[in-house]
Amino acid sequence: MDNVVYYTELYDYYKDLLTDTQKKYFEDYYFKNLSFSEISSRYDVSRNAVYNQIKLTKKSLDKYESALKIKEKSEKIEALLDDSDTSSKIRDILMK
Repeated sequence: MDNVVYYTELYDYYKDLLTDTQKKYFEDYYFKNLSFSEISSRYDVSRNAVYNQIKLTKKSLDKYESALKIKEKSEKIEALLDDSDTSSKIRDILMK
């Protein structure tokens, strides 16, 4: 389950860097919960083609996060904002 959450979060950050095919298959698999067979029937491709495309998409998302670290940085910012001392300091800086 954590794997699903991880990749859907990465998808939110990096989907614009993916191909249309990668987006369709990823959304069908992760958001619509379709099987590889259902996706292959939907787009008239082999089940193996869908599997390979999902695998490639996950690899691409990992590569983008490794290079850009947007998710990691976002989580650090959220942690800082959750800390009441830090968030009040940030609020003070922003209000000046």
